Amino acid sequence: MIEKEQEALRRFLLALCCGNRQEAEDIAQETFIKAYVASPSFVEKFKFTTWLFKIAYNTFLDKAKRAGGYNIGLEEREVKSVLSHECSDGSFEYEGLYFALSSIPLKERTSILLFYIGGYSVRETASIMNCSSGAVRVLLSRGRKRMRKLLENKNNQ
Repeated sequence: MIEKEQEALRRFLLALCCGNRQEAEDIAQETFIKAYVASPSFVEKFKFTTWLFKIAYNTFLDKAKRAGGYNIGLEEREVKSVLSHECSDGSFEYEGLYFALSSIPLKERTSILLFYIGGYSVRETASIMNCSSGAVRVLLSRGRKRMRKLLENKNNQ
């Protein structure tokens, strides 16, 4: 089951870490280990992917707390350098998006990633984030507004 969800989980963590591939890979590996150890506690009536993503999100939060903050990802100066650098291979195609994601609060970023990128319902997103469905709706609304403003500002530069 992990093999089936591995790619989606890695994409989620990469976006959550705002493009920091090494950080995302470290968290993914730690998540897989935690999921394996906790597999006897998995309850079949729940969706496996929700359970796995909740482990990943909590692992991200734990690692961020140990690092002293929630903005694991690219530093602003690194992003500006990347954005100003023309890349022929397109490897930095999403750096603007990662920068915008890193500029909004973590809970808004997570709700947007889970709902829009991951395709989770509001209820599933709430379960992963350990909050109410109403809170997720508010986070999505605020996050959309902030992202729209950041991306419009970037496009106008």
